[in-house]
Amino acid sequence: METKGLPGETKGLPGWDLVEAGIRDIEAGIESVPAYLVAIGAPRLRRIGIAVPGHGIQEPEHRLYALLASAHGDAAHATYNALVRRLVSFERAAECAR
Repeated sequence: METKGLPGETKGLPGWDLVEAGIRDIEAGIESVPAYLVAIGAPRLRRIGIAVPGHGIQEPEHRLYALLASAHGDAAHATYNALVRRLVSFERAAECAR
């Protein structure tokens, strides 16, 4: 099933699974790791042509880190950086796929 707003040519790109889950979570009003990542990347994702729904998530970077810290403790920093790298990989690949 294709997520509304996520073009078919982006399926399978690195990080696609996180962006797809994030868009679905935002549409459902769920604040989650993928939703925070999509909120962080929303401006660039929209410039690429991906329809990111309005979310109203304030300070998604801080919220993501707090969520990761509660789940991963001292590993939160490394996990945060790895997730942001996956988002950036997706954005770069999607720009090339356009």
